Amino acid sequence: MPRFFTIFTVLIAFVATAGQAEPIMQVTTIAPGTYALVGPTVQRNPENLGNNSTHGLIVTDEGAVLIDAGGSYKGAQALDAVIKGITDQPVRYVINTGGQDHRWIGNSYWKEQGASIVASADAVADQQDRASMQQTMLTALIGAEGLAGTTPAYADITFDDSYDLTLGGVTLQLTHPGPAHTPGDTFVWHPAAETVFTGDIVFVGRLLGVLEFSSSAGWIEAFDAMAALNPAHVVPGHGPVTDLATATHDTRDYLANLREKIGAHIEEGGDIITAVDVDQSAFAEMDNFDTLAKRNAQEVFSQMEWE
Repeated sequence: MPRFFTIFTVLIAFVATAGQAEPIMQVTTIAPGTYALVGPTVQRNPENLGNNSTHGLIVTDEGAVLIDAGGSYKGAQALDAVIKGITDQPVRYVINTGGQDHRWIGNSYWKEQGASIVASADAVADQQDRASMQQTMLTALIGAEGLAGTTPAYADITFDDSYDLTLGGVTLQLTHPGPAHTPGDTFVWHPAAETVFTGDIVFVGRLLGVLEFSSSAGWIEAFDAMAALNPAHVVPGHGPVTDLATATHDTRDYLANLREKIGAHIEEGGDIITAVDVDQSAFAEMDNFDTLAKRNAQEVFSQMEWE
């Protein structure tokens, strides 16, 4: 593990209470008052309550800022339990970095606690478009009991391209560079800690998923906008805290390689069925490769044949 973020790492495990098994989250201290809450990289399930994702926490003297709300109402409660093990400061703001469920669908819990929600306008539109579908999917993955209490709730503060959020003398710079994994993806720059919280613009250690609402071309541009900050610490949307070189390999290099291979496949007259055969072997060591690689190839083909 790189030394730059290993001030200390704590594994917090909660026992089952009231018939509910709460997920294990790894808490990594990046700098004073700056943390990553790293969930498992497996699929959403009843044990993780939809929190198969990485979140951020910034603690100030006037309260805390949580980056990404959790994958269900109970998932948000589980995040709150982790946060209470770190600080007595209440969460004043929750930033939604995109439209995937674990980024926002726990918002209603945080609103009940008095927090204000911040998101890009494009993220809110995406959330509204997919809320019903996401709840149906979550019912299948985490169960009706796990989803209990989950009600879609949307941002109190929205922005188009950028927004500065200041609390307790700490300023966070939010940037929505354009569509990436989802249409409203945002990264959060914490200049004082040289740390960027990327949401789903960066995946580390597991293969990213190019979905029907993703933009493989826009994703590379969004990554480059984030990378221009030259952060010392990158907190991905999935996976552990890392450096820019690792983030580049696991996300940008994968996308660039896939687009290059699919572009050549199209030029050679290949079709969407045989797109699954393009060579992605350089990334075969990543988690979920066998599940996602072929689907990614076909989705990128669908996007690139119209570019």
